[in-house]
Amino acid sequence: MTRPPAARPLVMGVLNVTPDSFSDGGQWLDPDDAITHARTLVDLGADIVDVGGESTRPGAERVDLAEELDRTIPVVAALAEAGITVSIDTMRAAVASRAVEAGAAYINDVSGGLADPDMAAVAAAAGTDVILMHWRGHSRTMQERISYRDVTGEVVDELTQRAAEFINAGCAPERIVLDPGLGFAKTFAHNWHLIATLPALMALGHRVIVGTSRKGFLGAVGRPEGHPRPPTERDVATAVTSAYLADLGVWAVRVHDVRSTVDALDVSEAVREARRRAEAPDHGGGPQRDPKAWVDR
Repeated sequence: MTRPPAARPLVMGVLNVTPDSFSDGGQWLDPDDAITHARTLVDLGADIVDVGGESTRPGAERVDLAEELDRTIPVVAALAEAGITVSIDTMRAAVASRAVEAGAAYINDVSGGLADPDMAAVAAAAGTDVILMHWRGHSRTMQERISYRDVTGEVVDELTQRAAEFINAGCAPERIVLDPGLGFAKTFAHNWHLIATLPALMALGHRVIVGTSRKGFLGAVGRPEGHPRPPTERDVATAVTSAYLADLGVWAVRVHDVRSTVDALDVSEAVREARRRAEAPDHGGGPQRDPKAWVDR
C-alpha cells in the first residue's frame, strides 16, 4: 500500500543569541543583528524562528537565568510584534513563561521538561504547543550517557514518558511535538539509526520535528576519519536529510541555513506530486508532450 501523502514540513529557522553555539556562536548576539537575521530567515522561507539564549553544544556550561532572559526576551518580543511566528528554545520554565508573555507561539525544551520540574505546568498554563526533545543530561555530561541496548526503543519509551507527564499536567495531546534529539547523548551511528527508524516515533501519534542541521554526524559522512566538514559546510547534507524527512512525513525540520533546505523541500514536494500523479488510476500513462517542443538539456 502506498503511504498517504504528507503535508510539506514546516521549516524552523535557528536563531542563536549566544556567544558559544557550535556553528554560529556570537554572530547574532546583538539584538539588532538577531532581529535582522530573523527577518532574513523568514524571507528565505522559515515558518518559525527558534530563539535560543543558551548553547547546548557538547561541553557547554549553563548560562544564568538573568543572562538568558536578557538575551532572548527583547528579541522574542520584537519578532512577535513584527508578526513572525516565534519559538523559545529554553530548558527554564521562567524563560518559557516570559517568552510566551512576549508573544512566543511555541516552547521548545531540549530537555523534555527534565531540566526544570515547573516546565510542564508552565506549558499547560500557556496553552502553546510544546516541543519535547529526548535528553539524558546537560551538555557538560550528556556524552557520558550514550549507552543503549535499543536506541530507537529507548528513545520512544522515554519520550512517551515525557509526553505523559505534560499531558497529566494539563497539556492537550495535540499540543505536544516530539524530537528524537539527534546528537544529544547519541553517537553518530545512533543518529543514523534513529533517522532510519523514525516511523517508530511517529507511530505515537504526536507531531515530530527533527534537527539534523550542521551536526557532527553530517560532517563525518563520506569523509576520511578525522577530517570532517566544518559546521558551515554541512548545509547541503542538512538539506538532503530534510528532503528524506519530508518524505517520511515529519511535521517540521529545524535548520540554520533556510535557503538550501527550502530548495530541497521544493524538490521533494515536486517528486512526491509526480509520484502521486503517476500512481493515480486514471493517470493515462503520464503527461503528454509535443514531440516538437524543446527538451531540457
